[in-house]
Amino acid sequence: MVLADDFGREVTGVRVSLTDRCNFDCVYCHNEGLGDTRGPMDPSDSEMSADDVVRFLEVVEEYGVEKVKFTGGEPMLRADLEEILRRTPDSMETSLTTNGTFLSGRAEDLVDAGLSRVNVSQDALDPEAFAEITKSGAYDKVMDGVKSAVDAGLTPVKLNMVVFTHTAGYVEEMVEYVAENEGLQLQLIQYMPELTGRPEWNIDIDRVHGWLDDIADETERRDMHHRRRYHVGEGMVEIVDPVENPEFCANCHRVRVTHEGYLKGCLNRNDDLRSMGEMTREEIRKTFEEVVANRVPYYGEYLVRDDDGDWVVNEEYIGA
Repeated sequence: MVLADDFGREVTGVRVSLTDRCNFDCVYCHNEGLGDTRGPMDPSDSEMSADDVVRFLEVVEEYGVEKVKFTGGEPMLRADLEEILRRTPDSMETSLTTNGTFLSGRAEDLVDAGLSRVNVSQDALDPEAFAEITKSGAYDKVMDGVKSAVDAGLTPVKLNMVVFTHTAGYVEEMVEYVAENEGLQLQLIQYMPELTGRPEWNIDIDRVHGWLDDIADETERRDMHHRRRYHVGEGMVEIVDPVENPEFCANCHRVRVTHEGYLKGCLNRNDDLRSMGEMTREEIRKTFEEVVANRVPYYGEYLVRDDDGDWVVNEEYIGA
């Protein structure tokens, strides 16, 4: 039985944060490098255990959830990531979002454990620019990690690049890199000023769409979020542009899980968090059903246009 919210959006995927710790300190990130990041280690007291994660996935499988994406922070800081993957229900497609620094030593093990796909954050192909954006000297490790992921069969490996003033000058080089290297795709992710409080870093994402329209060999529209895909050479480029985009929100089919075991129906909200308590199967079922029932599209419903055309909070959902 697949659950749907009041807007007809079926929930077929979950995004599970395994930790808020991260060994990067990216300038556009709202967490900015937290916690003990010396290397992969056991979960902390504040993080869901492997048993908790697997129990949650087994329960939501009952509701027709077909996909799980493991995220962080940096999820590869969890030493038990392979165990979690091995124990994930066989019916679920598994994917991982990572900064790539630990991939070169673990990519094959992750595949053996059941990982299907991987997204790697890659904001520049120049080591100095990379270090400036990520506050990390891990450029070579990331590049080695991407190669290891391709060699391990995690293709297409998706490179995630946040597009804002610091990275806009590197977009063309990144597109050329993906076009010339088999096994890679590029996701250009629209910068979200509300996460950093730096609106002056924003750029017009429509200009990037226009440029790709001009150079692409072929353009298509993806079912999920109706995103446009641009085929350039051997590679494919996709723009993820959720900001002020009601169409994007109308096609959202995921529920989020925080590393502490809270469910949320929208990535952009923290006023909809619901605890799963001690994470018994019955508590998980009850909370999951409630969260899905209360999901609201962020743009176009939770935020609406006022008479001046500005986005304002719809009072109907305040305190929901």
